[in-house]
Amino acid sequence: MKNVNKGLVLVLGTAIISGFSVFLNKFVVSAISNSDIFTTVKNLTVGLVLTVLILLPLYFSKLKKIRLSEWLKLVLIGIIGGSIPFVLFFKGLSLTSASSAGLIHKSLFIWVSILAVWFLGEKIGRLQYMALGLLFLGNFAMLGFKMFNLSLGELLVLAATLMWAIEFVIAKKVMANVAAEIVAWARMFCGSIILLGYLFFTNQIGNLITLNSNQWLWVMISSFLLLGYVLTWYKALAKLPAVTVASILVIASPITTCLDLIYSHKINFYQLGGSALIVMAVILLIYSYKKINESQISEQFN
Repeated sequence: MKNVNKGLVLVLGTAIISGFSVFLNKFVVSAISNSDIFTTVKNLTVGLVLTVLILLPLYFSKLKKIRLSEWLKLVLIGIIGGSIPFVLFFKGLSLTSASSAGLIHKSLFIWVSILAVWFLGEKIGRLQYMALGLLFLGNFAMLGFKMFNLSLGELLVLAATLMWAIEFVIAKKVMANVAAEIVAWARMFCGSIILLGYLFFTNQIGNLITLNSNQWLWVMISSFLLLGYVLTWYKALAKLPAVTVASILVIASPITTCLDLIYSHKINFYQLGGSALIVMAVILLIYSYKKINESQISEQFN
């Protein structure tokens, strides 16, 4: 039970960090107009920090115990989690509306739930199904009940979302034997190497040295938040079912909405209503998961 509570605290921390990051990244994108450069520099910065971390004796000794099959999965996480989907997402975002992209990206918990049931053997109870339904309705309401038409931009965002969902499942399997910090390092370091290659082949590599001091300040702030995000996210995923983690992370949307409201002083009733539904869903999800966990512990002792 102690691990469960710790996992819930970690994933709620991840959601809070995510909510603040989305809000701040709006200012970062304005300061750094090239999303490819921003993503690469941010991911590379976090990758280098995590490299220093895993070189410490506590983690470096664990690297020697990782099997070849696990190394291949770590590299795969870097490809489908830390590099290609970022390029697809931002390219898709430039070709479609932010509301459509947002709805598609926020469907991540649905895809993770499907994959977790099929490939991880996770079970979803009645209360959890109700919570997942409320999450979807809440996200739909936040975007004003707008539909999308599967344009090229929306398909690119969907492809990125599906890749991140697959990453969830692979990471959950790998962390049965590999420390969460090492998995986070693989995602960010391997992913940033691939992103550097992408910049090279698209003739953007030279733009890395053109960032000014103000832009670097924004990069450092965003990198600090990303570092906290990946560490708390993977550590939570190691302790909780993938469905639970992916679903609770949706509460980041109401956090961003509250920050937007404070900053702009503009009230959007769709967003307020959707946020309320999402908060209710997350509370129901946490309650149902703890109830299931308690009953399982009780059965073990009886």
